[in-house]
Amino acid sequence: MSSTTSSRDGSRVSLAKPPRASAEHVDATYPLWFHIPAGVIYIVLFIVPTIFSFYFAFTRWTLFKSTFIGFDNFVLFFSEPGLIGSLRNTLVYGFITSAAKVVLGMLLAVVLSAPIIARGYLRSVTFFPVLVSAVGVGITFQVLLDPFNGIVNKLISSVTGADGPGWLTDPDIALLSVAGIDVWKGLGLATLIYIAGIAAIPNEYFEAARVDGANSWQMFRHIILPLSFPATSTVIILSLIGGLRSFDLIWTTTQGGPGFASDVIASVIYKQYQAGFYGLSTAGNVILFVVVTAIIYPLSRWLNSKETVL
Repeated sequence: MSSTTSSRDGSRVSLAKPPRASAEHVDATYPLWFHIPAGVIYIVLFIVPTIFSFYFAFTRWTLFKSTFIGFDNFVLFFSEPGLIGSLRNTLVYGFITSAAKVVLGMLLAVVLSAPIIARGYLRSVTFFPVLVSAVGVGITFQVLLDPFNGIVNKLISSVTGADGPGWLTDPDIALLSVAGIDVWKGLGLATLIYIAGIAAIPNEYFEAARVDGANSWQMFRHIILPLSFPATSTVIILSLIGGLRSFDLIWTTTQGGPGFASDVIASVIYKQYQAGFYGLSTAGNVILFVVVTAIIYPLSRWLNSKETVL
């Protein structure tokens, strides 16, 4: 409805009432049945196997039968002599690889976001290792880092005249060497996430900083670093999950050796599976699931709260 009134010059002015909001809430989301195919796939490929894994962790099972034995598998798994060492290695490996990807990924992203020559080519080169399978990377570096015939040690000997270290055979550095390979392989993804995060920062911030006379370090410290925190949060979570669950790269390079120096929980689980202790290995998978969840869930909540504050 509308009403009219007279203005000071005698003309008639229409006063239209603003339209009332619709009583019905406009839902912009997709209908529920749109989610059914993805939901079915998620249930079949994740929920159901997870439930069965928790059940079979309490059994002694083969392909054809299973016998419920309670917590015996968990007790036996925790009595493994190398379990404490593998748990420590898992945490060290996960946190080292995650921290390195965050720092190096941020630095590379800043460089590759600048107007430099061959920027597109350098971005492609940085991302290329992500596309290579972890097994292929592991086998390649096993050859490159061979203590006697590897190219890396031959290069070190030709430059310094001294023998190179046993990158994958020295118990003191084997785990760190594999962690370095993991960082090389996964750094491209972290860099890509950071590049996207930096590109999302409005250019007005940088223009205002230049007008105020800010240098490159000040723009990085006060603009890029805080405003790319969502990218940092994503890189931390993804890298830490991958590091805590890492198996294929470790197995193809050291197989948990020398001795148990680079054993992680996943490699201990695989060794039990190789030996035919399927229930024991399933219990190990449940333990790994609980460990990863206990670390990632509170960390994710804390990072999300920081994003909200920013």
